[in-house]
Amino acid sequence: MQSERSVTPAARYDVETVRGLVERLFVESGMAETVAREVTDCLLMADMMGHSTHGLVTAPWYLEEIRRGGMNIEGGYEVRSDRGACVAWNGRRLPGAWLINRAIDLALERIADCGVFTLTIADGHHTGALATYLPRLTERGLMVQLACSGPASGGVAPFGGTRGIFTPNPLSAGIPSRRDPVLLDISCSITTIKRSTQLAEAGRLYPGVWALDAEGNPSDDPQVLMSGGGSLLPVGGLDHGHKGYAMALLVEALTQGLSGVGRKDNLTGIAMNTFLQVIDPAAFGGSDAFLDETTWLIDACHANPPRPGVDAVRVPGDRARGRVEDARNKGVQLDPVIVTALEPYASRIGEAFPSSI
Repeated sequence: MQSERSVTPAARYDVETVRGLVERLFVESGMAETVAREVTDCLLMADMMGHSTHGLVTAPWYLEEIRRGGMNIEGGYEVRSDRGACVAWNGRRLPGAWLINRAIDLALERIADCGVFTLTIADGHHTGALATYLPRLTERGLMVQLACSGPASGGVAPFGGTRGIFTPNPLSAGIPSRRDPVLLDISCSITTIKRSTQLAEAGRLYPGVWALDAEGNPSDDPQVLMSGGGSLLPVGGLDHGHKGYAMALLVEALTQGLSGVGRKDNLTGIAMNTFLQVIDPAAFGGSDAFLDETTWLIDACHANPPRPGVDAVRVPGDRARGRVEDARNKGVQLDPVIVTALEPYASRIGEAFPSSI
């Protein structure tokens, strides 16, 4: 088997041409144009940022979920509770990108009055890469925390255990500054289920010991997760995995405990729970003081002498911004697997996938 490091370079494609095709695929599937645009933007931006496991590679899966009825594209969410600054919705398996954007809309309406706005979404559909949503808030000087989990599936074992209970449970945050914002998007496991699936299908190995087999033996083979009853290790691995485990518990409580719907309810299919919290620094020590502090901290990190083999110290979001700018100027990089998977769907609406640049 090959290592994950043995990766064939992806070809580049014009961003707007790809965007137009994917939007049309979703519209032809029955999705409203405005929803199709938001879902496409989320997936395409993930590829532009470098979050390729949650980019257009998921578009064929979304289309099949719509066809099977797993993703609901009709109607709206259910308001379960609304106390002004604290809101709970049931997402009714609607597209995650549409739900999160509506949650951000509501946060922007109310944040000036409440200072901190929190909203949970139970039982939505897949959200995509959480980092793609953060700039809508950081560009307005607002701090944001966004997390999600899948209460109907598992794959990540608690530290010391051997059976998958959690999903990778991504946790993201956007921190504004007078420079570019910090945009962090991390998972509570070493890698994701999607990345493991991709590696297994390609016959490649993890670059390290990232999983356990069904008996709890460490492994670098994603097949132990896909077909052998194994599990992913939490962040920190065999040595410090208690840290990723603790993060997973926190995300479960925020996304499932607060939403009132979770693993205890024995959900099936693709269910995603989301936690959104928006914080206005003006309601605390003041926006200027906040931005002074975050800017100082970012500058201090950037100025820190890099260790041997590192060209510069970065903060989360730096590399993604560079990739987005690169994609806009030179085209977005897409793995051949993505193109091959989308070509049949394009053919059904009488189109061909765009040629690479």
